[in-house]
Order: sequence, then structure tokens, then C-alpha cells
Amino acid sequence: METTRQNKIARLIQKELSDIFQRQTQAMHGTLVSVSVCRISPDMSVCRAYLSVFPSERASEIVENINANMRQIRYELGQRTRHQLRIIPELKFFVDDSLDYAENIDRLLNV
Repeated sequence: METTRQNKIARLIQKELSDIFQRQTQAMHGTLVSVSVCRISPDMSVCRAYLSVFPSERASEIVENINANMRQIRYELGQRTRHQLRIIPELKFFVDDSLDYAENIDRLLNV
């Protein structure tokens, strides 16, 4: 059960991260990265962000690249949210493959 404060911070982080990724992926034509959901720990120290990547074949490669540049992303997030958040949470990025899973289930049901 997440508190109202956790939900507000998670939405703020999701919005800012999606804007950061949108600006970074403009140079990579044919690639789209969106933040599907953010979950923040009760002590507000760790944020788990689930990324949906199109095309999905490059998802693991892109998430590994994002995890390698996590310090820069956290710094930019801190610059954007410095007036709303006192402590910038540690970021952890994961691939959100729920769309691929739903497509697979749909394909199996139609066979």
C-alpha cells in the first residue's frame, strides 16, 4: 500500500524521467523510450523505474546503457526537481515487457 506522498513523488519522477529520455532519444531515430511506471520505497530513498522501449529488440541494450549513465540521469533529475524534493532517490531501471507479454498471450489465444 503506497501512501499519497509516495504516489506524488513517483508521478513527479516519472514525468521528469520521461522528459529526460525524450530529449536524449531525439538523436536516435527510430527509438522510443517511455517510463511506464515508477515505484518509490517507503523511505523515499530508492525509485524503481520501468521502461518501455520500442523497438523491443533493443530494450536490454538501451536499459544497460541507461544504467551505465545512471549518475548523470540522477544529477539531471536533481537539477529539475531541486525545489520539490529534498533527497533525490537512487534510481534503478528495469525493462517493462508487459506489452510484449500481452501480445504473446493474444497471439496464443488467436491460434
